[in-house]
Amino acid sequence: MTAQRKLRLATIWLGGCAGCHMSLLDLDERLLELCAAVDLVYGPLVDAKEYPAGVDIALVEGAVANVDNLELLFKVRERSRVLVSLGDCAVTGNVTALRNSGKLRELFGTVYHEPPGEAPVGPAAIKQVPALLPKVLPVHHVVDVDAFIPGCPPDPERIWTAVAALLRGQPVALAEQQRTFG
Repeated sequence: MTAQRKLRLATIWLGGCAGCHMSLLDLDERLLELCAAVDLVYGPLVDAKEYPAGVDIALVEGAVANVDNLELLFKVRERSRVLVSLGDCAVTGNVTALRNSGKLRELFGTVYHEPPGEAPVGPAAIKQVPALLPKVLPVHHVVDVDAFIPGCPPDPERIWTAVAALLRGQPVALAEQQRTFG
């Protein structure tokens, strides 16, 4: 009898708060079941510096807010069989997209010129702060998305329902899936 190959799972954290990753960790004992079925190959809990090729399932948390997010997301889509928007920031832009109603120059002025400090300038600033995109975008506005897991953050039960379906090779069927995004 041949052992079944473990699926390669990646979790990605773009512009957001990490609440979706915390909700994923709240799977509690089901994490053991998940670990038996997958190899976690990339994410905040893995010391991987480069997004690998051949990922079966990528859970993407957060909105696309800067050029680093954009670059990573293109790699994730190219190197992943199934890409899932995890949480409302990935699905709609949510809280991260609140800055869309203002102007970036005003935002930087508020953040950096009022106490406690000045805006970073020069080559050091480029390394510290990735260039912001003019508007924050939900994931599906940038790349094709195979499934959505809405919620802020999604309930662990909702995450488990979706991930368990993906592990079985089935489509994600959540009540919110019936909405049209975009």
